[in-house]
Amino acid sequence: MNNIVKTIAIAFLLLSIDVQAQKFTDPDKSPLDIAMYRGQDKAPRVRVIYSRPQKKGREIFGKLEKYGEVWRTGANESTEIKFYRDMMVGDSMVPAGTYTLFTIPGKKEWTVILNKDLDTWGAYGYKKERDLLRFTTPARKTAAPIESFSISFQPTEAGSDMFLGWDDTYIQVPFEEVEE
Repeated sequence: MNNIVKTIAIAFLLLSIDVQAQKFTDPDKSPLDIAMYRGQDKAPRVRVIYSRPQKKGREIFGKLEKYGEVWRTGANESTEIKFYRDMMVGDSMVPAGTYTLFTIPGKKEWTVILNKDLDTWGAYGYKKERDLLRFTTPARKTAAPIESFSISFQPTEAGSDMFLGWDDTYIQVPFEEVEE
């Protein structure tokens, strides 16, 4: 009998506590993602943190993202790229460090930009004079539309190629490891 009274008292106590549910925000419409390139020894070489905007039936390049204009290369915060060691990107040496990745989409080619400014929102505060490097790469057509902007790495003999793709377009950016 004593155990029953204790159980009822505990239940009453728990029910009388003002329980409030934690309110969480809705999921981001352009979720954050990370793409990694790891060497053959599995150690990280390059990490890209970016947000993934969705196509949602829109015309992307030339309309939503204007040709010839600097793009944050994703959504929300500007895309961040970290090099864990010195790397050749295109024909340029990039010292280990963290940079912002911008692009300028074009119909036939894109300009890829690594910029020294960090923690920027979009491309609104982009400053050309802070660029570490710029180079162009061909714009190619995808075999099928890509709904979410995506970045991935594919190993090569000398390092890795980074692919950026969305809608019906992708570009390829070569990374080559520098011997230490």
